[in-house]
Amino acid sequence: MKKLVTVKLPLAACLIGLSCSAFTQEMQEVIVTSSLIDASSDEISNPLHVISGESIATDASQSIGASIDGLVGISSSDYGAAVGQPIIRGMSGSRVKLLNNGRVVRDISGLGPDHGNDVDLNNIEQIEIIRGPSSLLYSGGTIGGIINVVDNTIARKDFEESIFKLGLETQSVNDGDSHDFSYQNNLGGLNISLAYKDSEFGNFEIPNGAVIHSEEEHEGEDHDEELHGDEDHEDEGHEEDLGYLPNSDVGSTSQRLGLSKTGDWGYIGLSVIDTESLYGIPFHGDSHEEHGDEDEDHHADEDHHADEADHDDHEGENEHEGERIFSKTESNVVNLEGSFVVNNGWLTKIDYQFRDSDYSLTEQHAEEEGHDDEEHGDEEHDDEHHEEGPTTFSNNAREYGAIFDLTNDSLSQKVAINFVDENISVMGDEAFINPTETKEFTLGYYLSKDFDLFHLDFGVRHDQISKKGSVSHEEEHEEDEDHEEDHADEHDEHEAELEYFDRDINNTSYALTLSRDINDSVAVSLGLSSVERAPSAVELLMNGPHLATGRLEVGNINLKSEQSNNIDLSFNYSNAGFYAGLTFFQNNVDNYIYLMDETEDEHDDHGDEEHHEGLILANYLQQDAEFDGYEMEIGKTFELTRGALTLSLGRDSVSGQFTNGDNIPRITPDRDIYKVTYVEDQLRFVLSLKDVSAQTDTAENETATDGFQMLNLNLSKTIETSPGHEFTLSVFGKNLLDEVARNHSSFVKNEVPMSGRNLGIRASYSF
Repeated sequence: MKKLVTVKLPLAACLIGLSCSAFTQEMQEVIVTSSLIDASSDEISNPLHVISGESIATDASQSIGASIDGLVGISSSDYGAAVGQPIIRGMSGSRVKLLNNGRVVRDISGLGPDHGNDVDLNNIEQIEIIRGPSSLLYSGGTIGGIINVVDNTIARKDFEESIFKLGLETQSVNDGDSHDFSYQNNLGGLNISLAYKDSEFGNFEIPNGAVIHSEEEHEGEDHDEELHGDEDHEDEGHEEDLGYLPNSDVGSTSQRLGLSKTGDWGYIGLSVIDTESLYGIPFHGDSHEEHGDEDEDHHADEDHHADEADHDDHEGENEHEGERIFSKTESNVVNLEGSFVVNNGWLTKIDYQFRDSDYSLTEQHAEEEGHDDEEHGDEEHDDEHHEEGPTTFSNNAREYGAIFDLTNDSLSQKVAINFVDENISVMGDEAFINPTETKEFTLGYYLSKDFDLFHLDFGVRHDQISKKGSVSHEEEHEEDEDHEEDHADEHDEHEAELEYFDRDINNTSYALTLSRDINDSVAVSLGLSSVERAPSAVELLMNGPHLATGRLEVGNINLKSEQSNNIDLSFNYSNAGFYAGLTFFQNNVDNYIYLMDETEDEHDDHGDEEHHEGLILANYLQQDAEFDGYEMEIGKTFELTRGALTLSLGRDSVSGQFTNGDNIPRITPDRDIYKVTYVEDQLRFVLSLKDVSAQTDTAENETATDGFQMLNLNLSKTIETSPGHEFTLSVFGKNLLDEVARNHSSFVKNEVPMSGRNLGIRASYSF
């Protein structure tokens, strides 16, 4: 009996070649049903990964990036356990869009690598990943691709039975636990869906010596030489040997409520999603703008600290030592969506949606227990140590959209319109960007048709984008007072000069796919696309210290839109339990936007250290770039007496270079992914080894990263205790080898390594 899984894809789900996935093989057949495509996965030609909700429900609770990191072509940029921003084919940030039920998640993850994605993975149906520009009609500027988290909060079909599920989880690496429940039923013709989850995870364990506190790159070089001598690992004198990473805890609560009504006329539904979280920020770059005078005292005492072995003797050498720095997030999302069946000959149906998102993240400083004023009373800078007030990042957005289905017997075609009004602001002591308003109007067209020799998919999208904001420039006036004034008076010597920004951007993107089944076992597809991405608010308007990256970042209001010209060539084979997939891709990006650190010589030319505020100066620049690589996956399923055993090997490789030959920063290293899967009735066992190569192709001022091996396992068993009652027990292990692992794509790979060995149990009961 085939296991059917519903995949809901919003607009251009058939534009580039199907990637062979072990997940897809295991599910045997994937039925794609949406406002755009009604077909099984073997009829569409997407680079498509599908992770079932069952796989997520029996695994460890973790970030969205960590949850999909084991897929070929997909990786994650982490900033502790709470943050894992997805990377697709080396592309990250605003080039990869996270969606919920086909709608872009409007959080502020694009404003900083320490900001998590606002997505709830409790009680979901599946996660769909569309790699490459084939996903252009999901959202504008999806050069990398999209990750779509699908749930059934708004049911499009009536629930056939009542289901209530309770779940519990515990993890060893953070001494944490979570509990959740969900409920769905049809009462009086009204579909009701409810989901709730609460999680509390403490500081996660790491191997001893995993944390390395790097010296400030641009200060005290002569002293550095004297301090370090000829030992390359003198930085390890600052390593934390606590066995855990302080300030890496995370707690979250999420709840969803959905109502829907269906009929022959279509459906209409409403949902409300509330999510709250509180998580520590395990590393926060030091801004010395307020404490520049104390730096000299700090360096004068540095020799003493270097000779001390006890961790406690290092208190005070970091201006944030003794502080807890944490983020609190709150989001409220209201969705209204529906479909109206027309069937008047030329118009089949109209799908419509409205989403209102209100998201905020507040970053705060608080003094930890045991670090009172008496402990540091002798330190001059401690008087100002906790003066930083909260900084609040917010995103308020409204989105309206409709899709008109013009499908007939000879072809499938859709027309989509969408409007977004998004307001982003950062207010508080560490605000580095002024409020920005973005309005987008989109018109899209999709066409799909079978010809004798091949299948054609074509999509085009035009975006009209308006961005308004300002950039603050501090202008120093003549000083009538001595330089010995305190920091509060220094603010009076500067006035913020605003440079207003109002820009209209018009982007047009398209994608074309030609696919053909050579025979019953072999399929090939060729995809061509050109995708334009408008610069983000940060890239345009950033102008201030960004402590999460340890940099003074400066945007450029004159940046042009990126244009990515992509070609994909995919081959797929499946026969008698053996499957293989190979995809080659090349992505030429004109006007690629990147953040580049200044060189040592450029830093020395500035002379005045206060110009950098103690941070690395980094500018948003543009240059043509090229990404190319391949993804390969082969596997074999053996039918045994009592079950099925699948062995698979995957490999992904991507390189990124500018046209001048320099490497693009923070590119994902090559990886091999080995997997053993055994399935027997309600028993499922998965053992995977991810072998990550060292990354030595580094950009200027970027350090190499050692490779590592990540061994994970998952064992789950479902028992039917009585008719309609099921108990599921799963055991999982992460990083079983307890490897010291650093993520090359992370801004804080040395200070925030990946977590150590983690063993956990999940149990759920449904009836």
